[in-house]
Order: sequence, then C-alpha cells, then structure tokens
Amino acid sequence: MAAFVEHGLNNSAFIPPLESGDRLTRHEFERRYTAMPDKKAELIEGVVYVASPLRFRSHGLPHGNLIIWLGNYKVSTPGVELGDNATVRLDLDNEPQPDVLLLIDKPARGQAQITEDDYVEGAPELVAEVAGSSASIDLYDKKRAYRRNGVQEYIVWQTLENKLDWFSLQNGEYLPLVADADGVIKSRVFPGLWLAVTSLITGDMTTVLVVLQQGLNSKEHTEFVARLA
Repeated sequence: MAAFVEHGLNNSAFIPPLESGDRLTRHEFERRYTAMPDKKAELIEGVVYVASPLRFRSHGLPHGNLIIWLGNYKVSTPGVELGDNATVRLDLDNEPQPDVLLLIDKPARGQAQITEDDYVEGAPELVAEVAGSSASIDLYDKKRAYRRNGVQEYIVWQTLENKLDWFSLQNGEYLPLVADADGVIKSRVFPGLWLAVTSLITGDMTTVLVVLQQGLNSKEHTEFVARLA
C-alpha cells in the first residue's frame, strides 16, 4: 500500500494543474508547476497567474530587443549575468518568472544567488517586463512585490502604449529614472547601462547599441568592472 501511495503522489496525473486565480503556497505552486513544464506560470502575492499565448509584435519582438540590449551589456561586464524567463524565488508568496533579469553573480556583492537546484533566489538587481498596457499586473501586484523584496531597478515596457518606465528603488519606493537631454536613461545600479528610450520603442536597435557602447566606454563602467573583478 505504501508503495502504491508513493507512486500515486509522484505521478503528474494526480497533481491538479495550475489555474489562474489559484491561491497557493510557494511549495505547492512549485509542485504543480513541475508537473506542467510546458506552460509559463507565476506566483504573485500568493495568487497564480498562468500566461496566455504571446503575440509577436506586442511581446516577442520587444522582448527580443531587450535581450539584445541587456545581452550586450552582460558580454562587456564580467561578473554580471543575464536571465531570460528564469524563475525567481522572491519570497514565500512570490515566485515570478520575469521576461528578463540582470544580476550581479559575485558572492557578497550581489543580492540574489543561484541555488543548488539552479533557481534564482532573492532579488535580482534589475528586472524588465514587457507589458501589453498599463492594465497589466506588472505595474501593480508584481511591482509591489519587486519593490518590497528589494529589486533595485524595474523596467516596464508598455508596448501597446509605446511607453517605457524605468523605476529606481530609493528609500523603499520606486521612483522613475528620467531621460537626459539626449533622451538617454542611465542605470544607477549598473554603471554604463545606458538606454536610448525612443530608439528602443521604435525598434531602432542600431542607435540603442551605439548609445550603449558609449556607456560601456565610460569611466564609470570601467571602474565598475574593476570592482567586480
């Protein structure tokens, strides 16, 4: 009998599928998620959100451009790692799967760590999400969870509204980073991470990478790389 019970518990057919709106502990969320790896799901403030199919121009294309921009920064900045749709064990009620994350992968320097079972645990320094519009969870419950857990910078790109917000955690609150006279936002956490906002929104990736390279050539970025070495 014991063997039969154990076999039943380990069989995915006996595990209820995740449904949007489920209220679960993080442990139960992971148990069910493991049984349905073909879908993207997140646990935000104890509530399950199962992703709908994603469109190309409103999500896939901008997501890819974020990867290009942040990936080039990662390549030029040893000690920094880039994650694409990696699960983050943020706290007991939150296990998001952000579109993109950037973290400092150095002991005693970065906030998050990679666990033995290969998950991100803790708050990455930077998280970026592609949201369809301002009605998205990315600007509400998820934003609060990221802020409370200490994600230092949070980017939300509202593709249907052609708007990008870059928030910086200051004194426990998210304040927007403002573009300079040239339309460039500069990270406070990752020196040299510069973004030509309008160029990214319009898909002008050549200009995005030119401006990023200017940041990578800056004294601040050189000093940052030296500190991480």
